[in-house]
Amino acid sequence: MALRPVTVRRIAALFIALLAAPGTWLRSPLPEPDYRPILAVERLEVERDRIGPFTIEGAWALTSPNSHFGGYSGLVSLPDGRLLAVSDHGRFLRFDPPGGEGRAPVFGAIGGRADVRKYAVDAEAVTSAPGGRHLWVAYEGSNSIVRFDPGLEGGETVTPAAMRGWSGNGGPESLARLPDGRFLAIEEGAPTAGSTGAAVLFPADPVDGGEPIAFRYASPEGFRPSDAAALPDGRVLVLHRRVTIGLPFAFETAIAVADPEAIRAGATWRGEVLATIGGPLPADNFEGMAVVPRADGSVTIWLISDDNRGVLQRTLLYRLSLDPGDLG
Repeated sequence: MALRPVTVRRIAALFIALLAAPGTWLRSPLPEPDYRPILAVERLEVERDRIGPFTIEGAWALTSPNSHFGGYSGLVSLPDGRLLAVSDHGRFLRFDPPGGEGRAPVFGAIGGRADVRKYAVDAEAVTSAPGGRHLWVAYEGSNSIVRFDPGLEGGETVTPAAMRGWSGNGGPESLARLPDGRFLAIEEGAPTAGSTGAAVLFPADPVDGGEPIAFRYASPEGFRPSDAAALPDGRVLVLHRRVTIGLPFAFETAIAVADPEAIRAGATWRGEVLATIGGPLPADNFEGMAVVPRADGSVTIWLISDDNRGVLQRTLLYRLSLDPGDLG
């Protein structure tokens, strides 16, 4: 008997939840703690040089024996040229991307400690202020946002009332600071949710208060939002992922662009899909995205995947380039 489309979508969504659930059979056995600052970067063959308006400038697989490594769900560019990845088990990685200065990677725990309760440390997104004065991290389990100093120490927490009803395992998966100082947060939603989910637009730093606009965000059919990052002109790129059930299972990624000026309270905000990443290109569970302006007006876009700290997935890094003027 053929499965109805809604049944297939639910199976796929539950499969993603199974991959992300702690303690599943897909997890690698836990080794003895290893905190050496080692990060191996292997360049991958890519069969295409463009996807939609994006130029593919490289793809790499990242590996490390460090016990903090893996599970990266958020990504941001730092003023010194390094990238900062945050993970759903409360860890971070600061590293020079390919072509950088080659500095040693820095691994650690967000907030200066490693909490074994995933509910409390499930960091899903990170964004920053100009010059890196502050970093904001969104936590899925508690539906909260924490503002840190550049060293990811201390932290001031807010749990916005508009986000308290979001799913405990599908809360703020995307967080982006816009060029005008507003903040956008989008929930992932429950595994069996439809194609629209809750979202909020804060008038300024959410930790300082201020009533956000609450609205809905419409993902491409079959996808769920996994991160967002602002372009210099104020438009937002939204990253999405979906999984295809099979042997082997496969992930597909979609990148859309949407204009925050179209957001209205209680209405549905929609974007335009620009490109997708899937086989035969190297593909995995992409959950982190960072946008870096270039001197010529174009931007670099970095993508990082969440390997769920499992044996069947990888931590992949993509470098794309885009001229925002090509988007019209």
